[in-house]
Amino acid sequence: MMNTLNFTSDGENRLDKQIADNSPLTRSAAVKLLEQGLVTVDGGAAGKKDIPAYGAEIVITLPEPRAVDIVPENIPLEIVYEDDDVLVVNKPKGMVVHPAAGHYTGTLVNALMYHCKDRLSGINGELRPGIVHRIDKDTSGLLMVAKNDAAHLKLSEQIKDHSFTREYQAVVTGSIKEDGVVNAPIGRHKTDRKKMCVTMDNSREAVTHYFVIRNYAGYTHLNIRLETGRTHQIRVHLSYIGHAVAGDEVYGNGKPKWLCGQCLHAQKIGFVHPATGEYMEFSSPLPDYFVKFLKSIE
Repeated sequence: MMNTLNFTSDGENRLDKQIADNSPLTRSAAVKLLEQGLVTVDGGAAGKKDIPAYGAEIVITLPEPRAVDIVPENIPLEIVYEDDDVLVVNKPKGMVVHPAAGHYTGTLVNALMYHCKDRLSGINGELRPGIVHRIDKDTSGLLMVAKNDAAHLKLSEQIKDHSFTREYQAVVTGSIKEDGVVNAPIGRHKTDRKKMCVTMDNSREAVTHYFVIRNYAGYTHLNIRLETGRTHQIRVHLSYIGHAVAGDEVYGNGKPKWLCGQCLHAQKIGFVHPATGEYMEFSSPLPDYFVKFLKSIE
């Protein structure tokens, strides 16, 4: 039996963008469903470029998940919490979250497929089973996984309404003296499609709060709280204000000799359990690479 999602139109944005903003689906996944005729507006056919009238009912029919062509791999996982609905894992730096070009094996999803067998949600399609949110390859820390579609939908709703707690620690270049917030929309870079940037074109709202932990010579240790969760949000926002994450080779200016990838750790996540309604919060200690870098700049 197919699941459906529904919401009402904001009357302002293209339909594919509205679907991405109001569901667990990516914009590209929304386009595919529109092309397959699985989205209706007030009961009628819809196109990705349509801007439905304010209040129009948008209904998305989710097809049954296809069998995934991902090889389960017996890769050790640091599981922080697990029950029948959710799993919280502490991802190491250097591990890709889900298979993509150039990374078809050795990913977190390969490991989850082995550990969870068929107990993962399928809402995001064949390449991201169970993945409600993600962190970059060279970002370490906590990641939550949904083990069924009902849990996936409820957890995604918390991310959409900003009630899902996500806190990071980072070391950034330069000196930041006061706490602050970056409220700047993020979209795909016009010339380099692998990068994101602050832009008004085809962008989405992005808000990042940062809090100073300690100043070092040439660096600042920050605690960061995400209000939204856009691709590369922390890295883009901090680079935008002139304080790129240390070691960020994409949005920064080079890296310390031994720091492989950005010095960014997803330290805390908190959410309302999709089945019990209980608020749960988990923290991860700073990993060795992070502690080593802090000691090197003292």
